[in-house]
Formats: sequence, C-alpha cells, structure tokens
Amino acid sequence: MRIFPLLALLLATPAAAAPFVFSPARIAADVAALASDDFAGRGPGEAGEAYTLAYLARRLRAAGLEPAGDGGRWLQEVPLIRLERAAGATLAITGPAGPLPIVLGRNATLALRQPGETAITAAPMIFGGFGVVDQGFDPYAGVDVAGKVVLLLAGDPDGEADRDLGFGGRALAYKGRVGLKIAAAARAGAVGVIVLHEDFAASYPLAQLTGTELVPQMVPAATRFGGPLRFASWVEGPLAARLLAGIGLDLAGAKAAARRADFRALPLPATASASGRLIATPFISHNVVGRLPGASRADEAVLFGAHWDANGQGVADAAGDAIRNGAIDNATGTAELIEVARAFAAGPRPERTMIFAAWTAEEKGLLGAEHYAANPLVPLANTVAVINLDPHVQLPRTRSLEVIGAGRTALEDDLAAAAAAMGLVVVPEPNPEAGWYFRSDHFPFVQRGVPALAFRAGRDIVAGGVAAGQALIDRYNRDCYHQPCDQIGPGFTFEAAAQEAEAAWRVGLSVANRWQRPGWKIEPKF
Repeated sequence: MRIFPLLALLLATPAAAAPFVFSPARIAADVAALASDDFAGRGPGEAGEAYTLAYLARRLRAAGLEPAGDGGRWLQEVPLIRLERAAGATLAITGPAGPLPIVLGRNATLALRQPGETAITAAPMIFGGFGVVDQGFDPYAGVDVAGKVVLLLAGDPDGEADRDLGFGGRALAYKGRVGLKIAAAARAGAVGVIVLHEDFAASYPLAQLTGTELVPQMVPAATRFGGPLRFASWVEGPLAARLLAGIGLDLAGAKAAARRADFRALPLPATASASGRLIATPFISHNVVGRLPGASRADEAVLFGAHWDANGQGVADAAGDAIRNGAIDNATGTAELIEVARAFAAGPRPERTMIFAAWTAEEKGLLGAEHYAANPLVPLANTVAVINLDPHVQLPRTRSLEVIGAGRTALEDDLAAAAAAMGLVVVPEPNPEAGWYFRSDHFPFVQRGVPALAFRAGRDIVAGGVAAGQALIDRYNRDCYHQPCDQIGPGFTFEAAAQEAEAAWRVGLSVANRWQRPGWKIEPKF
C-alpha cells in the first residue's frame, strides 16, 4: 500500500498525539516522596529498597502500565554481593621525605578488593602514567609489576594534550576509565593502585569520593574474587605529586612523559601499605519493570530506563545527616520515567511495545541495567532503542538539551526533531572528558549493540543564560553530588525535568511508530 507523503508526515509527528501536558508538579511530588527520609537514601539491599519498589510499582500501575518483571510481577531479581569495609582500615604511603599525611575520608580513599583480611606492608611503588593499555600504549610492557603498587594519573593521554593521540581528543576514551585502568594494572600483577586526584581529570571533586568512603560497594553475585589486586585508592593530587618529585618530575612533566607511546612505568622511591577487612554478603536486589503493549509490533520494544537507587546511608555530614537522599541523582530521572509512562498510557497506543525499567545499583557500577541486558525480559534483538533518564542536575526552564556522547546514533536526529518541536536546540555535552557516556545505564545496552540515547537539560536556562545554569551545576557538583545535601531545594521548579520527560516521550513515540529501526552513526567498539 502506498502512503502519501503528507499522511506519512502526520503518522510520524509526535505532536499529533493526544494533548498530554508534562507536569513539573507531578514530577516534583514523586521526587519529594522518593527523596524523603522514609526511603532512607534508596540504597540497594537497605531498608529503603522495599519502600522504593512498592512505591514504583504503585505509580507505574496508576500510570496505566502492566507488570513486565519475573513471572508476571513488577520486579526482576538482581543477585548481588554487598561489600562493606570494617572499621580500622589503614593506608600509608612513605616517600623520600617520610610518610605522607594520609587521612582516610579526608584526603584519601581506600577500596579493598578481596573479601576477608588484607595486609600489604611496604610494597614498592611504580609510576604507571595514565595506565591505559590501548592504541599502542602499554606502560607495563617489559616491566616487573608483580607485588607492586602503581601510582596512576586520572584520564587518558590526550585528554589535556590539545591533540588526538589516538584516544579521541578531549573526550574520555573508554579505556581511560579508572576501573579499566585498575583492571589493566591488576593483570600486570599489581597488588594496589593509587590514583592521583585532580578535579578536571576525575570530573568530580575529591570530597565526592571521600564523602562516600564508608558507603558499601557491590558486585554481581557471579563475581569470582581472586588475583593479585588487594586495594585501590584515590589520593589528593598535591600529596601524590610529592612522590613524582622523588624521580624529578612535577605533575606537568609526568603527564608529558606519560603521553609518549613508548612510556614505561618508572620505579618510585616510595612504599605503600594497606590493611583492613572486607565483609561480603550476598543478597537480592530488584529492577522494577512495566510495559505498555504495542498496537501492531508488540514483539518489538522501545526501552525507557532510569535508576531508582541512590547511595543510602553513609558518613554523616557536618549537620549530622547520614542519608544520601538522591533527589536529583536519580529520584528526578525516576520521576521523569513515571511521567513518560503516564504520557504514553494517556495517548494512542504506540505501534511497538514500550518498556519502562527502574534500575537498581547504578551507583555501584550499572549493575541493575547490566543484569537486565544479560537477562532481558524482551530479547535485545527485538529492543530497537534505549532511552536513558539520568539528568544529573535539576535546572529551571532551559533553552537547550545536551546530548551525551554526541555523534553515535540516529536517535540524536530524533532528539533534534523533538527539541525543535519544543522550541529548544540540542548541543553536545560541554565536558566530554568526564566520560558520562560510559557512566550511566544505557551503556550496557550500547555494549551489546542496541542504539541508546542519553541526554539532559542544557545549562542555557531562560532565567540567566549559560552563566546562571553553569553556576547551578558547579554548586551541585561541588557540594551535593552523592552527598546528603542532594535534597529538594527551595528554588527547585522541575521545569527542565518536565522538558526532559517531554523530549524523551517525543523521541520514543517517533521510534515506536516508525517502521525503520534507528541505526548507528558510529558502530560501538568497546
């Protein structure tokens, strides 16, 4: 059957759907509930999880969805292991001038990597540069790393080099992620890794790391422990730089040396010691999953996701508050997910099935989304797109949307069309060195070849422009990211959150009703 151009245009235009009004007030109400102390910071496996799961199931049911989890329930089980560091852990570093003034929770962190007791005494240290093993770089080639502790720089070789050395320029390369660099050092035989912290290269202040020093970590239940690595740490930049001075390098000189492909790890006149006990406890967490069946292609799906978890309870702040309520990260994205579900249920049934998933344990390494991607409730071959809602910052009404990891999928064209229909523009994220594309729940799907879109409200806000928006973002990142003060503030309007939800709905509706599947502009290779 021939479809005339005008009819095709009308069928593909999201604006032709029912007049659903995206409500900042509804989003605010859901955020207020999820970020209240009753939910205790929404830590997976903690008291707040049960409250969160029950609330989300109620809200998705009220929105008009049906359950899509295990056995026809709202929940998908996610087996995890909780890792808690017992009191009394220590980290010591001794350089040419004697011991560094290390204070865990203030200027350094310590993450133990093996359950049970760890006792590393005076292990020799080496400087591993950026620690990236890729694109002809391998600082460990021909170097004896066994039993040593590696000092690493954050980021990748060309992040601050003003030129592309093979890692994509300023944007953080996948192999430049700290976790992958730690894994590379472990494969070389390191017993410990210490990362020199800088705000720009790390993309967050050291306080964000030390503030969660005692928050439990988690790994999948299938994790096999073992290998040489016993601990990983971050240390305040100026302190760690003292160790480089022992081999005649300042920080700039160390970076310049490490940008050479023939750089090899250098011995440091220093030793590191670490001790502590790590308690491993298996438990079951949960994703919450609902669906709206498609009208004609019900076997194919568009998947919307947002992580419901925050960081639970940890070290109290100066006011004595130990609950990390996660109002922005990510009660806001979760509330947007519910609002998008309402919009779809209120309008004409899309052609493809719409799946709405609230993920657990994003803060612990994208574990809920990773579990779903490995155990999908709709086959990934039939999942045509993933749209991720993890806005990160609560802003007033904006003029722009920022795409994360620009230039990767055709979904960005759908986002541009959605933005234009809303009177907005789409711009690339301004800080690609932060590696946000690898740090949220769309990424496990990208790794498996499913086109995915991540975006957020742009900082060009109506009331004050880019300068005012940037000030709000800087304040949140400096003071409240993953901290107890991530709570609803008196000036929060949730106007940009409603814009994000509407843009996500428009993209999803276009993809759901178009016969073509979205494709890749750049095939993912990780």
